[in-house]
Amino acid sequence: MAELLNADMDLRDLLLSTRTIALVGASPKANRASHGVMAFLLQAGYRVIPVNPLATGQTILGEQVYANLSDIKETIDLVDVFRRAEDTPAIAQEAVAIGAKALWLQLGIANEQAAAIAMDGGLNVVMDRCTAIEIERLRRNSLFQAAFKPPL
Repeated sequence: MAELLNADMDLRDLLLSTRTIALVGASPKANRASHGVMAFLLQAGYRVIPVNPLATGQTILGEQVYANLSDIKETIDLVDVFRRAEDTPAIAQEAVAIGAKALWLQLGIANEQAAAIAMDGGLNVVMDRCTAIEIERLRRNSLFQAAFKPPL
């Protein structure tokens, strides 16, 4: 059953089971948070696919940019969102439609409607947390050091 994830063990399990991440709101600008998080996730071994309709056809950190989630032909485990909270219900609907496994709203982003859409569609949800911060925090936690080695 899909749920809102907050517990460390749940976050760890989600991050360990994730291989491919669609990063919605990816920016080609190196000074943007989404760019830095994408670089971190790539370095951690995840496959990261940037989604940004304004940068379609370009590459960000060597990865082809897509206009929307439905344009991606690969299976997406996690949809990581760097967009305003009011934009997230539509993204949640698209994440459900493509069969993603989880929706992650970045630090400072929370939307109960988006969470409900995602959970009703079978996706686990994380809100108001940064994937990079959580990975680093879990890596430093002695309970997780041995177990927490993201995908590759």
